[in-house]
Amino acid sequence: MIKSLERYEPAQIIEFECLLRQQILAADDFKIIAAQKIIRGSVSDDSYLYFRCWLIGQGEETFTKAVYNPDSLADIDTEEVYPDFESLLYVATQAYHHKTGKKEEDETFPRAIAIERGLDYDGATETKGEDWEEEQLPTLLPKLWAKHN
Repeated sequence: MIKSLERYEPAQIIEFECLLRQQILAADDFKIIAAQKIIRGSVSDDSYLYFRCWLIGQGEETFTKAVYNPDSLADIDTEEVYPDFESLLYVATQAYHHKTGKKEEDETFPRAIAIERGLDYDGATETKGEDWEEEQLPTLLPKLWAKHN
């Protein structure tokens, strides 16, 4: 993935980072957290971020369906695949590094520019939807609950 991205101009690599962050923020919803809790059994700040990256990695159709209705993740085989795609967070930085030859990350790197544009996924925005209690999970996401419990 890095090799593919580094074929683009630095400005396009920056836009990739910004688009990625927009999608991570779009998926920041209490029902997505509930889906992760059901699928993986636990949620932490880091694992929730990596779960959303995994969700993006499933492709536009699956991502869009899941953001609209996280219960649709019951249709995905998560038994064979660990739903975590942390490495997606580093693709733009690595591609930019290779493309520009810059060794040290600075304010010109994709991450810094995205944050400057307000695309900070580290608690800078409110999670959408309503928080839930664990006993609500079977009715909140019934298909997903039935598959994993």
